[in-house]
Formats: sequence, structure tokens, C-alpha cells
Amino acid sequence: MQAQANWESQLLALAGHAPHPSPRPFFSYWAGDAVLQKAYRQAAQITKAHSKSFYAASGLLPEEKRAAARALYAFCRTVDDVVDEVESKKDRDFELDYWREIVQTASASTDDLVAAAWADTLTRYHIPRHYALQLIDGVARDLYQSRYQTFDDLATYCYGVASTVGLMSMYIVGFNHQHDAIPYAIKLGVALQMTNILRDVGEDHRNGRLYLPREELAFYGIHESDIAEGNVTENWRQFMKFQIDRTRQLYAESWQGVKMLEREGQLAIGAASVFYQGILDDIEKHDYDVFSRRASLSTFGKLSKIPALWLKVKSL
Repeated sequence: MQAQANWESQLLALAGHAPHPSPRPFFSYWAGDAVLQKAYRQAAQITKAHSKSFYAASGLLPEEKRAAARALYAFCRTVDDVVDEVESKKDRDFELDYWREIVQTASASTDDLVAAAWADTLTRYHIPRHYALQLIDGVARDLYQSRYQTFDDLATYCYGVASTVGLMSMYIVGFNHQHDAIPYAIKLGVALQMTNILRDVGEDHRNGRLYLPREELAFYGIHESDIAEGNVTENWRQFMKFQIDRTRQLYAESWQGVKMLEREGQLAIGAASVFYQGILDDIEKHDYDVFSRRASLSTFGKLSKIPALWLKVKSL
């Protein structure tokens, strides 16, 4: 298996070093704009419906940044739905090009509430457009690739669909030392996406996709038929243990990036990390069975982690 530094350098090259034109966001007074108020409410509803963890973590941000983070999520969710749910290639290509145009112009019709909230967020927080375009391309990768040979290959996919979200979130939350912060945002994104992948193995395979590196499956003597049948064998347990250990290591390494964020955003980003790690705990608790159930962290489980998280953030 290839060295971790290999994929890290590849992803750093993809991220580049976009200049941050202002240390502070430009605040349009969106709270006084009825259309934008409605747009941001719609984004919040989409976030709440599709990701309780992201909704809870973003709830720890101040109002304007909370609204922007949820506009980012709604954009990502909507683009993902285009790939997964629009059956006609012509319609799908049209929709993806539509979102690329919104990103490039940072403008949208007020008839499209998600697009209106996202265009406002892009402008106010100086989010580099190439991260949003990379996300669209990353999500669209599911249209032509459903298997990954190595972890390096998979890490590139994780960058496109998740690290880009972390990099854009960094601009919303606010940060210091941009050059130093980027590697940590990338690692956190890979960790979050790997958590999603490990949680959704059964569901993804039923949908024709297998994100687990084939090279590593072979190393542990696991065949795709084992996954199709949902076999929780000793080999599978050892494979999942390896995957979870590596993902936890990425979470641990990404933590240093939290202190590079503006103080008011540290708790929210820390919460996203801690909540998703709770999913890994749940997978272990249920003997690595990701075929017959969906691992999750309950609302009580999230709330119970906040006091210790608050102390950890305060000590930064």
C-alpha cells in the first residue's frame, strides 16, 4: 500500500493556494432582505432534513455564519441530488452546467432559493470558486466511476466531494495562517467522507457502487460477493478495524487545524469532527455490521459530547 504522504501531496496540489482577499467577510444585510431570508430558511430546512450532524454542528456558529454554512450544505446536497436522481443525461448535464454558471457568476435568480442563498454566501465570504467547481466535478465522478483500486485513488474522490466542503467552510468560519490551515481542512474532509463510506457500504453496494479500495479488500481476503451477501466475517472485522483506525488517525491529525480558525467557529468544526467519530464508535459497537443497519449518533449522544468538546476547544 502506498505511503500516506503520496495522496496528501496530490490533494495539496489540487487545493492550490487561493488568495484570501479580505480577512473579514463582506456582510450584505441579508437579514433585512425578505427574499434572502426565505432563501436561507430553505437552505436550513434542507440541511436539517438530510444531515442532522451538520445541522447540529453548524448550529454552534453565530447566526450569519450558521446561515452561510447551511447554504453551503444545501448547494452540495442539491448538486448531489442532480447526479443521483436526474435520469436523463441531457437534463443532468444541463443542471450541472447551471450550477457551474452560478458558481462562476455568483449570481442567481430569486426563483431558485438554494441558488440565491449560495450565490450570496459565495460573494460575502470570498469563497474561491475553484473549490465549488471541484465539488461539482467530484460529485459528478459517480456518473462514470464506481470502483477504486487504491486508497490514493479514493482519497482523490474524497477530496472532490468532502475536502472541498471543508475548504469552503474554512472561509465561512474564518481563519488565520491560510497556507498552514489548508492541509488540516483536507484531512478532515477525507476523514468525514471515509466515515460516510464505511457507514454506507451496504447501501452504496445495492446502488452499484463500492468505494472501498480493492487493493485493501484483497489484502484482507474479502471478495465483492462477501459484501453483496453482507457477510460479517473475521476478515471483515479486521478490514473494518484497519479502516476505522486510519480514519481516526486522520481526525486526530486534523485537530491541529481547529486552532487556526476564528475562535467563534472552533466549537462548530470540532463538533463536526466529534459527531462523525461517534458514527465510527457505533459501527464498532455493532460488530462492524454496516449491511443490515445504518450507524448513527443519537441527539443525546451529540449533546453528551459537547461539554468535553468545549473544554478541549477552550484549551487551544
